[in-house]
Amino acid sequence: MRQRWPEKLWIVRHGQSAGNVARDAAHAAGQSMIDISVRDVDVPLSDLGKRQADALGHYFAALPEQERPEIILASPYVRARQTARAICEAGGTAEKRGPILDERLREREFGIFDRLTTSGIREKYPEIAEHRAMLGKFYHRAPGGESWADVILRLRGALDTISLHHADRRVLIVCHQVVVLCLRYILEEMDEEQILAIDKQGDVLNCGVCEYEFQPDDAKLCVPRLTRYNFAAPLTDEQAPVTAEPDRITGVR
Repeated sequence: MRQRWPEKLWIVRHGQSAGNVARDAAHAAGQSMIDISVRDVDVPLSDLGKRQADALGHYFAALPEQERPEIILASPYVRARQTARAICEAGGTAEKRGPILDERLREREFGIFDRLTTSGIREKYPEIAEHRAMLGKFYHRAPGGESWADVILRLRGALDTISLHHADRRVLIVCHQVVVLCLRYILEEMDEEQILAIDKQGDVLNCGVCEYEFQPDDAKLCVPRLTRYNFAAPLTDEQAPVTAEPDRITGVR
């Protein structure tokens, strides 16, 4: 039976956000709360993040038209939407259409941990922090939030939709750090230990490119093959600074 997959799939994290900047300032000052006044969904790109998004758009626009993304799917969070729009406005898509928003690609929800630094979580919720350390972040769900396993559950549905509606097309997903990692977990059929080992090696680059091709294996089943991960050349080629920071408005990794 023929498997339905895109011809090519790119997964990119949004550019640096104002939340990243605010979190860094809170950590540097030893504060327990991150000073930002908007909902996480409304946090925009920083000025540097806009440069990164523009550079990524120029990279895709420089590809031959038959190699550019045809479909762009994006998290509805402002920083992801801004990144996706920058790619479209730079001519980085083969089709003249804007990004398609899919709430299943949204950032992991942190519940009561939102806006707290790591030290703030330990101070305000010591018992929950201890339980998280014991259980591990793959399965731990803060009250009102999501675990990595919860994110993976919704992403399986998103990939099913991509296979149904965008088979044999070139698809670009613009999302968030944990979402990039959880998509890798699904596509490469990893286990908890494997994906957490990748996470431990370092953060996903802002506007870093993760790329998959889909080719038949020995059983003649079409399988995803990772060809690039944390590919930063689109930024360095335009001298846009490369950043790799923990995601969201929280200090939790």
